[in-house]
Amino acid sequence: MQPAETCQWRSICHIEEIPVQGARVLRREGQDDIAVFRTSDNEVFAVIDRCPHKGGPLSAGLVHGRSVSCPLHGWVLDLATGSAQAPDEGCVQTVPIKVDGAAVYLEV
Repeated sequence: MQPAETCQWRSICHIEEIPVQGARVLRREGQDDIAVFRTSDNEVFAVIDRCPHKGGPLSAGLVHGRSVSCPLHGWVLDLATGSAQAPDEGCVQTVPIKVDGAAVYLEV
């Protein structure tokens, strides 16, 4: 039996540093940026900051409920699953994230 893999988490910010119904961008050299969203219910989600349609910056989109609308063409993406809302098709990659107290962590 192999030992279970353990997740490693990296602290990225305090929840108050993410605007309510807005986003904060984590820049990654040589990799896609990550958009970290905070809903009006203080839920936090993270996705790759690129719409699957035309690559628009999702971090500049409008957050409503648990979704974000791409600022380029209005595609609506579910922040929990990354799936586009019908009739659009596609998916953005989600990134594991958690909140512990007021600290926000990404899985690395």
